[in-house]
Amino acid sequence: MLSCIRILVWHGGFFMAHAAKLKVIGTNGQISLGKEHAGRQVTVEEVGEEKWLITGVAVIPKSELWLHEPKTAAALTRSIRRAETTPTQETDLDALEHDLTSRK
Repeated sequence: MLSCIRILVWHGGFFMAHAAKLKVIGTNGQISLGKEHAGRQVTVEEVGEEKWLITGVAVIPKSELWLHEPKTAAALTRSIRRAETTPTQETDLDALEHDLTSRK
């Protein structure tokens, strides 16, 4: 069930009017936010009695957290910039093999 309503919220000594959508929590404890939000990840925080805050989030897997640490992120950014601005050149595979085998 969905209907648009006007609500009055007591804030700082006076009422403020807000437009809101009235939703009914189903018997299974769920509400629908609409098909346009399907598949999104959100956090749901209980911020007061009978008050919830729903926030869209991007979740980073633990195995990828190291990529977002400041030093690593800065190094990746530098590498990407260099790759974007440095012209490509053909590699002499014979010379590369010689360099690699002579280091042993």
